[in-house]
Amino acid sequence: MKNRQDRFVEVAKYIESHLDDDLDVEALCQLAAISKYHFHRQCSAFFGVPVITFVKMLRLKRAAYQLAYRDSKKIIDIALGNGYDSHEAFSRSFKNVFQQTPTQFRCLPDWTAWNIQYEPILELRAKIMDVKANFKVEIIDFPKILIATMEHIGVPRLLGQTIKKFITWRKDNGLSPNKSRTFNLVYDDPSIIAEQDYRFDLACEVKQAVDEKSGDIINKVIPAGQCARIRYTGSDDAIGLAVDYLYSNWLADSDYDVRDFPVYFERIRFFPEVSEHDMVTDIYLPIVLESVDKIGLP
Repeated sequence: MKNRQDRFVEVAKYIESHLDDDLDVEALCQLAAISKYHFHRQCSAFFGVPVITFVKMLRLKRAAYQLAYRDSKKIIDIALGNGYDSHEAFSRSFKNVFQQTPTQFRCLPDWTAWNIQYEPILELRAKIMDVKANFKVEIIDFPKILIATMEHIGVPRLLGQTIKKFITWRKDNGLSPNKSRTFNLVYDDPSIIAEQDYRFDLACEVKQAVDEKSGDIINKVIPAGQCARIRYTGSDDAIGLAVDYLYSNWLADSDYDVRDFPVYFERIRFFPEVSEHDMVTDIYLPIVLESVDKIGLP
């Protein structure tokens, strides 16, 4: 029989996979094996927020991504698709959390107010990942790849504005994700570096070097070499735990050292095209055998 913590994890996963449904409290109680008279209090204690707030925040996050990165979607369609009965109801709820109207956010996304209110969800997802983490690490030979890169340098909360610009550039140049592999070069951990020094590259594979005259796009290369890879499924909210696992648990027990290139992600399945729990990201840690590195062999 599952322990109580595992049952609450199942409830959280069920909610995430049924965001488009009218969530039935009776079904959630059965998953948690808890009487309906105690469900909300006990679930809220595990989640860190009331269940209804958890659902609302996940739907608002999806709506925000659709507003910021899917210009073709009308605001009313985003509202209805995320459980709101009208444009007005959605706008009130959205502004209450983001301190911007949906229209203002679409033009210039600012995640500052959101990040403060979203903290309990981050903590919950980290807790769930700690409970369920079972990372499989593979050693692979990665080929040399030319990438067109847009660099983000500065406060992490403004990364969304750079993402928006990069998506527009890709559309304008016919490099959609179904035609061109998508990568992120992850230089820094935002939790330990000064905000103004944070660096994160958005990139896509290209067959030949692109024009750099605009100043926004830089040609770079992901070098060939061995990598430790984790195929990570789920929200980016807890992806840092998988990266930490590679650097701490796995690397410490291996015969490898890191190469002179940052950890990088390849995005396989994207949010909000798929739900967060269905996102797929390959995490690559560039490595070299310690013995080879020490004697200076290529």
